[in-house]
Amino acid sequence: MDFRQDQTSISQHYITDSIRKIYGKKVILPLIMLFLLIVLWVAFPIQSILFPPTLRQGAAISQDSYSKDSCIRVTLNRLYFTGYTASTFGRSSGYYYYTLWNDKCLIVLLSPSTCQEGLPSMKNVTIQANIKRAGRSYDQLLFQLSKDLNWTTDGLLEQMDNAYLEEITVNRVTNFLFLLLYLGTAAYTILSIILYIFWQHFPMYSPPVLALRRFGNPRKLLTEAEEELSTLPQLATEDMFITEHYFIVVSVNGIAIVPISEIIWIYKHSTLHKFLWYHFVISYTLHITGNHRFYLRCPKNTKSDINGIMDYLSEANHDILVGFNEENRLKVQDIQNHSLLLEGFFEFLKKRI
Repeated sequence: MDFRQDQTSISQHYITDSIRKIYGKKVILPLIMLFLLIVLWVAFPIQSILFPPTLRQGAAISQDSYSKDSCIRVTLNRLYFTGYTASTFGRSSGYYYYTLWNDKCLIVLLSPSTCQEGLPSMKNVTIQANIKRAGRSYDQLLFQLSKDLNWTTDGLLEQMDNAYLEEITVNRVTNFLFLLLYLGTAAYTILSIILYIFWQHFPMYSPPVLALRRFGNPRKLLTEAEEELSTLPQLATEDMFITEHYFIVVSVNGIAIVPISEIIWIYKHSTLHKFLWYHFVISYTLHITGNHRFYLRCPKNTKSDINGIMDYLSEANHDILVGFNEENRLKVQDIQNHSLLLEGFFEFLKKRI
């Protein structure tokens, strides 16, 4: 705890500048989050899975027409089982079928549920699938088919399409929840970026300043608080200041301005910080209750700082109740005229700094 001797050490717009700095730092995290969402959208076929384009008869099936692993919706007629399956960890994960598409043979890998684990043939099957480039498993399949048909592999390739379809098992509920989560996160992120940038450029409309509406004109109160802080601060810690008429908190987590005349109750409690069985340090949290159901917490302070702030506030406003006890709690409840249930609710929602 120290008294301010160098009055020029605090600028005339210290609170406003601090608001700009805080929201300038806060916007970094949502910008990173927005970048990750864009990367997720580009790197994975999210759009095509959620809104797959429909592939109609006559259209070419190739990866040249669609992005890698793009998802399409297609209706296939007269599918026939090849007799071969794809396996994963020794279990059948898909069944290879063939059908005619644009006068060529098209291979389709269906999920076990779609083909009922290997029906000989099917009609009018509508699926969502990825367009896959021929790979090792596809080549092995064609080799086995050519042996079964007594053809050469090259001769069979002339009758085959240059790509095949692999069905995607789609869970509509899961897709909807994923879409809701993705769009909700994106909307929240974009809104946060817009608000943080707005508050950074227009601090007068930021939450710390608008919170002063409960005590009067925000612009007037902010101007008075900044003038008193820059000209004659009475008491100061690392992030808490007391002027003639205001208690001010300026920390990396937030800012609060409270007229001393509006404070009705102050108290502190200690927190023992430990890891496993090792006790490290004790920090103290200052709790401030004001008129109009105003609540404020100032955590992670030293005992001497908290005691000095409480002593000064109680001297500046003799009506302030000091200390946590049942008598003071009931007095505050009577002053604020709200039930114990509402008191607990407001305590839960109170502002953390």
